[in-house]
Amino acid sequence: MKLLWELIVREFRLFNNNKVLRILFIGAPILYGVLIGNVYKKGKVTNLPIIVVDEDRSPMSAKLIDMFDESEVIYVSDILHDNFNSRQLALEKEATVVVNIPRGFMSSINQNRQTELAVFVDASNTLTSNYAMLAVNVCAATMKAGIQIEAQKKKGVPGYVASQQFEPFKTTIIKQNIRSGNYLYFMLPGVLMTVFQQILLLGLALSFASEFEGNTFSQLLSKSSNPFTLIFVKVFPYFLMSIGVLALYYGFAVFYDIPIAVEIWPFILSTTLFIFAASFIGILVSIAVPSQLKATEILMVIATPSFILSGFTWPLSQMPQWVQTIADVIPLTHYLKIFRLLFIEHAPTHLIRQPMIALAIIAVVCLGASLLLLYIKIRKHKKMTINE
Repeated sequence: MKLLWELIVREFRLFNNNKVLRILFIGAPILYGVLIGNVYKKGKVTNLPIIVVDEDRSPMSAKLIDMFDESEVIYVSDILHDNFNSRQLALEKEATVVVNIPRGFMSSINQNRQTELAVFVDASNTLTSNYAMLAVNVCAATMKAGIQIEAQKKKGVPGYVASQQFEPFKTTIIKQNIRSGNYLYFMLPGVLMTVFQQILLLGLALSFASEFEGNTFSQLLSKSSNPFTLIFVKVFPYFLMSIGVLALYYGFAVFYDIPIAVEIWPFILSTTLFIFAASFIGILVSIAVPSQLKATEILMVIATPSFILSGFTWPLSQMPQWVQTIADVIPLTHYLKIFRLLFIEHAPTHLIRQPMIALAIIAVVCLGASLLLLYIKIRKHKKMTINE
């Protein structure tokens, strides 16, 4: 019993002596609790932008637009007078719903003729599109009910009777990008890309850390002491292996019958930027932390919450600003946005320019920091060799 207790005490001492493990064991639950709690803090989606195409331009259509703006869930970001360019504007404003108020809307209601609203729903994100669609339906149904009750009252029907006779406002819902309504098509690509980023981060976390820890850094420098060359030879094999991973993902898409039509060159360029951004983060940590275990532990902290912070399932606009700032420095956030625009929404390629620039900035900053840090380590290592 005494031996068993001594061994247990020894394990506690080992745990206490490992600073990284101690910080992770105590800090990670706190960090993730605060982080995830703030992501879903609101508990509901509010202030979602919608586009309204008002072809009627009547007092009644203006009233309906005011009702949309008064809703807690949605607001009218833009009002157009025809459908021309409405889809592209919706993509630019990240509006999941476009409401078309037809010409003759007010006159048809006044003359007791049936009229309908056309509601175009971008189903590429099932959460936000369902929230926005429901809010539009509630506003439209409320207005229709009020109009019909007033009409019945004018005919002498008592108010309590009229309130029981109204029919909810009918709408025509046209869902676009409908395949993403299948949760497999929606979730599988996002999860696979998260795994892709994780294997890049964790794989390259060992690149230089293994050299430092295994005392093979001298052998590496005997081949070349150029920091750029050393980083290139570490990243290039992972770049080639990434092609194999993407080929595997293509096989999954074919097997599960997931639509994969896409403009090839924007996809290649954005994917290359994503691979470099994730790789250079791994390289930077590997140089800065000369321990394989500690480097992987640090990058696990970055990789684990990245899917939740990416905005793929829960909109970034609903998160606190400091959480959005953290999400912006994770490559997955920008790549999943590019993925949704290219593969699901088939958006014009100019809309992926901003997330591609963000990926390029992450890659350049991390590469620059890695080159500087590696240069310092090479100089330090050479001085130590000379002194010996």
